[in-house]
Amino acid sequence: MTAQVSSSPTQAVEPTQSTILAEVRNQIGYLTLNRPSGLNALDLPMIRSLQQHLDAWAKDSVINAVVLRGAGEKAFCAGGDIRSLYDSYKCKDTVHSIFFEEEYALDLTLHRYPKPVLALLDGYVLGGGMGLAQGSSLRLITERSRLAMPEVAIGYFPDVGASYFLTRTPGQIGTYLGVSGIQIRASDALYCGLADWYTDSSKLPELEQSLDQLKWQKSPREELTALLATFAVQTLPDAPLAKLRPLIDEIFAHDSVPKIVAELRAVTAEQHREWAIETANLLETRSPLGMGVTLEMLRHSRQLNLEQCFVLELHLDRQWFDRGDLIEGVRALIIDKDKNPRWNPPTLAELDPKHVASFFTDFKQSRV
Repeated sequence: MTAQVSSSPTQAVEPTQSTILAEVRNQIGYLTLNRPSGLNALDLPMIRSLQQHLDAWAKDSVINAVVLRGAGEKAFCAGGDIRSLYDSYKCKDTVHSIFFEEEYALDLTLHRYPKPVLALLDGYVLGGGMGLAQGSSLRLITERSRLAMPEVAIGYFPDVGASYFLTRTPGQIGTYLGVSGIQIRASDALYCGLADWYTDSSKLPELEQSLDQLKWQKSPREELTALLATFAVQTLPDAPLAKLRPLIDEIFAHDSVPKIVAELRAVTAEQHREWAIETANLLETRSPLGMGVTLEMLRHSRQLNLEQCFVLELHLDRQWFDRGDLIEGVRALIIDKDKNPRWNPPTLAELDPKHVASFFTDFKQSRV
């Protein structure tokens, strides 16, 4: 999911063509998230439309590859439309529960897809957008890309497979990203392994023209990789997280968010002091319960495979609307816009480890 949403609820559940544009050119299926005014946030009809096209193209011998992109210049996808989920819960509807099941199934489809999927990650890639991106086999970012799992800011936890892909980043960086919810840019995304290629956004139209001219003489994956190598690079210098990595690994290895905050405030090295204090201050604005469950989830999921990670996230989802902070977070940030969420508990000092642990009771490591 995400902290970015559209301003109006979405009630319909039938697939619509207007918010997902699909076309085939030169044996490539193009899927465009076409909701730019809402930063291409996903609702249930969009998820179903994406799934329908991917299922059809997987069996279509004419289709060699898929390109996934977002309309406009601001966002690939800013996540899930949480306003529609809030309204569903308040109305005692079922959309909010169905949404996660079908969204995760779509993400898993991308992870397992038999043909290469090139995701053009220009602009914001948040929450549910990260779920689409991390399931894609080729991930291209630009100078406008901003990647994050910002769920703790709205009283939620990182989902859409984050329990898998965040724990596969170097050291404790995934823990830092999940517990803090911060956004990262291109150099850090490449360093973390959350993206594969970088190019300037001005080259995207030329890349599209080149895709139209591919001859498909080798395997689709080889053809796309060779083409990307002419437009993009796979490393960038001066990734901030690379310099912070030793400190992040030390501090975010703790199994308690209050301990992490205390360690951040205890940093005395001049070159890291400002970052440490800013990070500690940020964590103290997030949902204590959201951060506590996120930390436990990330520790728990290191030993799980991809399918088990999605099962774990669904296990948490099915409890969260009733027991978590999401409804209050959406109220404060989206509905009333007072930006003063009343978290439960209100502070990290009041966070009960037993309460956090109770969310993981009876979790079955079964397959989806």
